[in-house]
Formats: sequence, structure tokens, C-alpha cells
Amino acid sequence: MIEPTYFDRDISWLGFNRRVLQEAADESLPVAERIKFLSIFSSNLDEFYSVRVPVITALQKLTKEDHVAEINSLVGAHMKLFGSILQGAILPLMRSMGVNLLYDEPIPAGLKKELSGYFYGRVSGFLQPVLLSELTKPFLIENNKLYLLVVLSRAAQKEELAILHVPTDFLPRFYFVDEVVSNQRTIVFLEDVIKANCSRIFSGYNILGAYCIKITRNADLDLLGEFKGNIARKLEKKLKMRAFGPPTRLLYEPGIPLQLLQGFVQQFSLLHANLVAGGHYHNLKDLTSLPLPRNPFFLEEGWPPKDHAQLAPDRSIFDILDEQDLLVHTPYQSFQPILRCFNEAALDKSVKEIFVTVYRVARNSQIINALISAAKNGKKVIVFVELKARFDEANNLLWAKKMKEAGIRIVYSAPELKVHSKIALLKRKSAGKLKLYALLSTGNLNEITAGLYTDHVLLTTRTALSKELESLFRYLRRQQQTKHKPPGFKHLLVSPFNLQTTFLQLIDQEIDAASKGLDAQITIKLNNLEERTLIQKLYDASRAGVKIRLIIRGICCLVPGIAGMSENISITRIVDRFLEHGRVFIFSNQGRPLVFIGSSDWMNRNIHHRIEVCFPMHDGQMKDEMIQIIRLQLSDNVKAVKLGQSQQNTRIHRTQGETALRSQKAIYDLF
Repeated sequence: MIEPTYFDRDISWLGFNRRVLQEAADESLPVAERIKFLSIFSSNLDEFYSVRVPVITALQKLTKEDHVAEINSLVGAHMKLFGSILQGAILPLMRSMGVNLLYDEPIPAGLKKELSGYFYGRVSGFLQPVLLSELTKPFLIENNKLYLLVVLSRAAQKEELAILHVPTDFLPRFYFVDEVVSNQRTIVFLEDVIKANCSRIFSGYNILGAYCIKITRNADLDLLGEFKGNIARKLEKKLKMRAFGPPTRLLYEPGIPLQLLQGFVQQFSLLHANLVAGGHYHNLKDLTSLPLPRNPFFLEEGWPPKDHAQLAPDRSIFDILDEQDLLVHTPYQSFQPILRCFNEAALDKSVKEIFVTVYRVARNSQIINALISAAKNGKKVIVFVELKARFDEANNLLWAKKMKEAGIRIVYSAPELKVHSKIALLKRKSAGKLKLYALLSTGNLNEITAGLYTDHVLLTTRTALSKELESLFRYLRRQQQTKHKPPGFKHLLVSPFNLQTTFLQLIDQEIDAASKGLDAQITIKLNNLEERTLIQKLYDASRAGVKIRLIIRGICCLVPGIAGMSENISITRIVDRFLEHGRVFIFSNQGRPLVFIGSSDWMNRNIHHRIEVCFPMHDGQMKDEMIQIIRLQLSDNVKAVKLGQSQQNTRIHRTQGETALRSQKAIYDLF
């Protein structure tokens, strides 16, 4: 038997980010859409250096493999492509339509007076220049913030450096001026406004140059052993330290004198950081805030979410759920049914208890505000807040405090176990008895991301699901009691308890069918696929003759198409207008398909170290709906690519006369 082969998870992730760049290069897209993908690429890369590179560097010390060098080489190639797309394609296209983003170009003489007025009127009050030779106490450069290193000189004195924070927390990254007569718009980076006025900031000095820098720091929060006492208070302290964690990367603008750069690296203890010569501008995730004209050349047509056909505006959602389940597909369909559920519960006197998990919520969450109202209206509300939701810790802490003040009972997750499931349960009195209303989702209860991520939300009163959900919430309330055993689940798939074993059994059923010469197929859609026990089982199924189709957005450690191991496995990757986020599992089951959806990717962390919930589709029509959505995605020949044995993203070429099918647009039209 062939020894199993696996893609490296980090190289695979970089392959996904390379796929994002493909969209930025797509000439069929409006300018703003292409710029959005450049922004996503930049943001993704920052997170990679904040979260993954520290882990890779630590492992490298143990394995002696120069993995960081391989990663830096790949990133360098991607950054070169990024620059060619932006400077070689998008910026000239913008100029042809009367919008000129000054990108490492001299500021026109006619604009200097305007920029000086903006500098004095808005910018100068935020600037705090520091001469490095005069530092008397530590100066901490914050994580992923923009700074200028300014090279100064005076007569008969050696060159020296000053550091200057670019105040993008307080001011727009871009300033624009419209010329009415010529109908032209000129856009200037904030740092270029500052550079143009450096002589006013450092009077008495000659300005030899000003160069952008950015330091990326380790953003992981090590909370192991920190769970005794007040976890919220300890997390607050950790969050304050995150901005000044160990540096993982120094990104600098080329051209800065090498001797001065080396001195800066030593002075700020950056010897162990990756030194990366970037472009002239950093934090290009800010490109999404470019002030572009609102016309079809720049912007794509809107896809407003559709109202759910079964949601009547003049009927209580609880009355509707008493008659039927609701399955909501965001962002194709409106998030209103979910908001209605919590809003109505806040006022409905029949609703007695509300249980909900919180992982990532909106900054001004309508759902949390409804829960606060419910508690103030006398209902029992228990919220399970995951404080370890990376980059959302501060927002979750803030909401936890507000909810506590309103009388909501807050429960934090146990050590080493994140609560990543997206679930809620409402207990409502109906005909003298408490009736359970369950909400199970593939995505967060977040009305902002519901407009950007493709997810599926089930609202149901089915006893098989709601009773097990009640048992899970009971377990979560008692999870820190060491003697409390997890409940048994027959319908819900809950990690780290029965989720993996159930999926292994379902794959085995297809293997058994294939061995008997029967139809055997598996279709799985995930964000990430890494966990090797499940990958090995998919390899076993492929060898047995099971046809396996995977839709994997990001990390994929399974290698497709290898004879004798994975020749029956194909992998599709879709990057389009919305972020593909739903997890879907379809097993042919000899012509009687079994369909599951849920919150869990097949990553080590999801399978073994998180509370995740996947759940079956019992309703025949809803099951058919999910199958139809996945079929459309597998038929995509516009935004889908095939992942190959070398991790290449291969475009699907249409044959002559073949109809173009863009799955996200087809799904939108479906509803």
C-alpha cells in the first residue's frame, strides 16, 4: 500500500492566499472588487505572520528544517505578483477613468498647497515625532501599525533616525481632491501627506528620506495555566500585552540606508524577526477604504438578500416554527429570521429561558442587545462566551461585562476547550408546557458577517435535536466540574465526543457499499481539512472505489489524484464575492442521502479541542435544497478552481458552447 501523502498546512494556506490574488487579477471584475481581493490578501498575510510564523519558527528550532525560508520565498513571489496587479493593471485602469492614486509618485505642484492645509488643519495634531538618539525610556512599536523612519542630518553631524507614527487610527488612510473642470480625482496616502511636510515637523534638519515600516508581532495568547481565578481579568491583561508581543516580521520600505536599518534592528530588539523588504506602502488591507466614485465601472451590482418565503412579517416566528422548520441561507437570504427569533423572545411573555453561545458577534450586536432586553424583562438568560476567539477577545469581553450588568449569567469555556459551536435554545410555554426552539448554525450569530459569509441556519422544534441541544447546554454549564460526564448524542454530532467517530462510521458505510459494487459517493464542503485520521479514512475510501468530491476553501492537507491512494478524490476551491463558510457533509447512503451541516472544520483543533456541533437535515425538502446548492458549486466553471497535486489552483476551462456557471450568482438566483 502507498504511504499516505499530505500537503503542508502552511504552504497550503499560502496557496489559498495565492488564489485570492487570482481574483484580484481577474479583468472581468469591477475595480473595487479587484481591490477588495488585494485587501483580503494583505489582511490574511498579516494574520499569518502574527499567528502561524511564531509556531513555525518554534518548530524549526526542534526539527532544524528551514521552513521559514521556504515560506518567505513563497510570500516574496506572491508580493511581487501583488505589486504587478496593483501597479501594472489596476492603477492604470483607474487613471483611464479619471481616478489617480499617487503611488510612489511626486506630489503635483498644484496639490501641495491643498495638502499643506490638510496637514495643518487635521494631521499635525496627531503626530508625536521621536528622535531615536534622544530616547530615554523604551519606545514600543505597536503590532501592525504604520510608522515612518525619517533619516535626518545636520551640518558636521552624522545621520540619525526619527520615528513617527502614522495616525490611521484617527484619520482616513487616504485624502482625495476632486478637480471639477477636468473631472479628475487625485488620491494621496496619509503617509505621503506626512512625508511632504517632514521639514515642518523636523525644523532645523535636512530630510534625507522617510521610509515606511511595520512590525508584526506574535498575536497568540498563551492562556494555559491561566484559568484559575478571574479569567476575564487575566485575558484583559494579556490583550494589553498583545500589541507588544515578540516581533515576527519587520516589513520595511526599500531604500533605507543599510547601516541605519541595522542600527534600528538592534535598538528595538528585532534580531529574531523576519526582515522583509516590502513595497513603498504597507497595510494595504486599507485599500478597501479607497474613496472611489460610485459607478458601475468601479462597483459591482448589488445582490440584496432575499426575504425568506416562509417568513410572514405579520406572524410571530414562533407560530411559524410551530408549523414547520426554517432553513436560512445567508447572505443570499435575509438574516431577519434569526434576528426576529431573539427580538421576539425579548418581549414574548411565553419565553421563559434563553441559552446561546457567543463566539464572534457584531460590534453593535442586535442579538446581544435583544438578550439584554430579555434579561431586563425578567427572563432567565444564560450566555456561553468564548473569550479565546482570536482577535475578537476584546469585543467579547466588552459584551460579557454589559450582559453581566443586565443580569445575564455568563459562562466561560473550560481550559483548553473552545466553544466554537453556533447554537441557541429557547424555552417557551405553549399549551401549558415548556416547548423547545432550537437554532443551529454553520456560522456566527453576527448580522454583519451574515452579509458577507455563506452560511446555513436551521430553526427547528424537532424534539430529537432540541432535547440533545438542551443536554449539551446543561453540560456546558457544568463543564468545569471534573466528575460531570458529557451526554450521549444520537442525532447531534458534537466534538470532541462523537463527531469524529460518527464521520468515520459514515465513511465506512460508503466503503462497504463500494465493496459490494453499489453506488458510493461522499461530498464534503469545509473551510479547512487537516486532521489526519479523517484524511486517512478518505484515502481508504478512495482506494475502495468511493467517489469523493471535496470543496475546500482554505487549508487542505489531502493530496488528490494520486494513483492507488486518492485517484477518486477531486478538490474544488471557490473564491468569489462572498466568503465560503458553511460546512456540509453528504453521504449517498445507497440512494437515500444523509446530509449534515454544522460548525466544524476537519482541523485538529476543531475535532479534538473545541465544542463543535454538526446536525442532520431531517426535512426532505431542506435536504434537497442543500444538495442542490452543493451541486451548483461543483458545477461552477467561473469562480471555481481545481486543486492539483502540486497545490496549483487550476482554472476550469469551458468547452466551446458550454454555459458559464458562477455558483454564487446561481444560488442567489435560486432564492
